[in-house]
Amino acid sequence: MKKIVLRRVLGTLAAAWAAVFFCGASLRVLADCASFGLPFTDLGSESGFCAAIAEAYYTGITNGTSATTFAPKADVTRAQAAAFVTRTLDASLARGSRRAALGQWWTTTPHWDLGLGVTDVGLGPQFLVSDGSDVWVTNHGDSTVTRVRGSDGGVVESWSVSALPFAVLSAMGRIFVSGGGGALFMIDPAQSPNPQQPVAELGGTALELAFDGDKIWSANSTGSVSIVTPGSWDIATKTEGFNYTYGVVFDGHSIWVTDAGDSVIRKLDASGAILQNVAVGEAPAFPVFDGRNLWVPNQSGDSITVVRAADGVVIATLTGNGLNRPLQAAFDGRRIFVTNHSGGLSLFDASTLEPITHTGTAGLGLPVGVCNDGTDFWVAFAASAKIARF
Repeated sequence: MKKIVLRRVLGTLAAAWAAVFFCGASLRVLADCASFGLPFTDLGSESGFCAAIAEAYYTGITNGTSATTFAPKADVTRAQAAAFVTRTLDASLARGSRRAALGQWWTTTPHWDLGLGVTDVGLGPQFLVSDGSDVWVTNHGDSTVTRVRGSDGGVVESWSVSALPFAVLSAMGRIFVSGGGGALFMIDPAQSPNPQQPVAELGGTALELAFDGDKIWSANSTGSVSIVTPGSWDIATKTEGFNYTYGVVFDGHSIWVTDAGDSVIRKLDASGAILQNVAVGEAPAFPVFDGRNLWVPNQSGDSITVVRAADGVVIATLTGNGLNRPLQAAFDGRRIFVTNHSGGLSLFDASTLEPITHTGTAGLGLPVGVCNDGTDFWVAFAASAKIARF
């Protein structure tokens, strides 16, 4: 008896849904568009797109052609199409982010003046990286690497290295650190802190490290690029065509290296040979890739050069917004965050290239490195022995 009743119920539901959604080849809705609360009076009662129009309207993708008209059959210009697509992208990024999941919609700075959002680390913190949970910072002044818990900024532990640490990289479940003179260290986060010895010797002090999924790359202050094979720790060091290599970044296809001596960013092949030179501003430093473009801070030019990674075309040179000897850039999925070595932090919209804000860093001297942990930006302040959450 129960089985017969259940079959009847299921059959009735199936028939009801078929009547609701399918009539021949056309899609139908339960009621007319007015039932969605839409203000548009020119939508048919059996439009197959009421739900889609409502979603686009309530998420801000479109506001219609007037306060009461949607013009469902009107042509869309290329300009309008571009606006729809970019609004859709922005909405997707905003609503799909970790910040959205955590309900952290604010964009203001923390109360550094109250000591909030600030963590004491070692002396002379330089650069930092997130492994997804914790933030690792190199302390150049006391030859340590500090592990900071991303959730609350608590210091987890500190590791000592045998040479002054500088660059830091998270890859393959390990933390790689460059030291003075060309040392490369590998920290296993699963092990207890203990003094670290080099696993390899690079072609000079690495100012920045990158990983391409197979090899570790270093930009060396001696004017060279080193390519490290994990495991064997074999190193190939390239010097031809380089002057004063500074930053290195991987865009998913190619390695790019900034050369502060020649004011260019160079695109390299898998062997380290130069494929392309792109002129940027004076003394380019530590760039970031936003999924489409490279953002290159130019220290001496007080500017940022935005380079399209696909073909190396310079699409913009940004000035203002507090840029003052910009040093390193980081990306959080929507925004570009830049540290200024002369003080202050600059924030830009990655999609529109528009400035968002600039904030001073009173009480926290000499901002150097910056990274993002998926929720917050973290900045190392070399003159204050602190890192701070933005």
